Amino acid sequence: MENFESFGLTVPEILLPAHTDIRTWSVIACDQYTQDAGYWQKAARETEGRPSTLNMILPEIYLSAADKKTRIESIKAAMRQYLDSNIFRPAQRKCMYVERKTGCGRTRRGLVAAIDLEKYDWKPFSKTLIRATEATIEERLPPRMEIRNGAPLELPHIMLLVNDKERSLIEKTGEAVRQNEPDYDGDLMLNAGHITGWAVKTEEDLDRIRAALHSIKEQNTDADGNPFLFAAGDGNHSLATAKAVWDEYKKAGGTNENVRYALAEIVNIYDPGLTFEPIHRVLFGCNPDRLISFAAEKLGGTIVQEKTEASLEEHVKNAENNFGFVYAENGKPQYVRLSTGITGLAVSRLQPALDEFMAGKKELAIDYIHGTQEVFRLGKKDGAVCILLPPIAKDSFFETIARRGPLPRKSFSMGEADEKRFYLECRRLF
Repeated sequence: MENFESFGLTVPEILLPAHTDIRTWSVIACDQYTQDAGYWQKAARETEGRPSTLNMILPEIYLSAADKKTRIESIKAAMRQYLDSNIFRPAQRKCMYVERKTGCGRTRRGLVAAIDLEKYDWKPFSKTLIRATEATIEERLPPRMEIRNGAPLELPHIMLLVNDKERSLIEKTGEAVRQNEPDYDGDLMLNAGHITGWAVKTEEDLDRIRAALHSIKEQNTDADGNPFLFAAGDGNHSLATAKAVWDEYKKAGGTNENVRYALAEIVNIYDPGLTFEPIHRVLFGCNPDRLISFAAEKLGGTIVQEKTEASLEEHVKNAENNFGFVYAENGKPQYVRLSTGITGLAVSRLQPALDEFMAGKKELAIDYIHGTQEVFRLGKKDGAVCILLPPIAKDSFFETIARRGPLPRKSFSMGEADEKRFYLECRRLF
């Protein structure tokens, strides 16, 4: 059977839990709730004493923890324990068609496969089959590489976008395999919705995927003959980490081909269940008035005082060039809107201004947060200034990346925080 090499994919050997409740096995991507220790404490209580992917990941809220090394050792020990026990069913060579019903009432469809890291490059203006959508911060890779290096298993939270207007890849695959019994089906923890997955493994199923990919590749090839098949939507740094680990391993003469690939879920950018959400900013240790004045000077526009959360959210949500600022003053929340004349993707103008504002100020720190609720929650705390960003448009997304290169770091998110991918499938790595 012809393989999928020309599409930057391979059909992986997938491991699924054998007799484990999905609700306690599956947990949200590690790069979520980075300012909410309470969420991860709830997840730990939910999974206590049970086999869970929580025991095989390092939530990024703990990346700087004093016990990070011990946590990483525990992760790899849990992976070995799960492989040596009866936690997993026998591995099967297959892809997975996934339907995720989120807590927001949307249904998102995806196809889990393994991507060839030789066909991916995160560097700006790359012409590889698989490209980054956002700027990659190289200094963020080493701690993530420490987790992946030597890990017996990998778990995917990477989501790749495919530009499939005809809905020929994922949707057609779903129509075929949904006639079969699902491989897994269950609710997700903490009201995050429901997930169902079907095996995609017959010759007919794989031939259908191959034909769809051939057509999509042709339609997404530029005038110079460079095809742009997949764009990293979520998990940019995780994918860049996998690439860095593979490059080091290959350079050292390693021969384990498993390391060359990374599990990911492919999602059609035109899936109605897929929403693009902005990733908001929070600055710690800065003077709100100075920040807002600086932003107004750099971006232009008018500063408007809003009276309520709802008013600020409504104005920002319905305009592509408005920003909201939320902070506490004398114990009371303040809501300020900056209305600008920016055209194009607003974050591409905001982030350089924030970088300039923070330059040389060691007392300032920035983080990136998902969901408007987190903006308003954090904004009520002393010492934090949250910035609410406007929506992200899907139109011409692939064309923009191909023409302008990756967007500024942390430009967008696919869905709200609790709609992110949950860990479920596993694959042998080292």
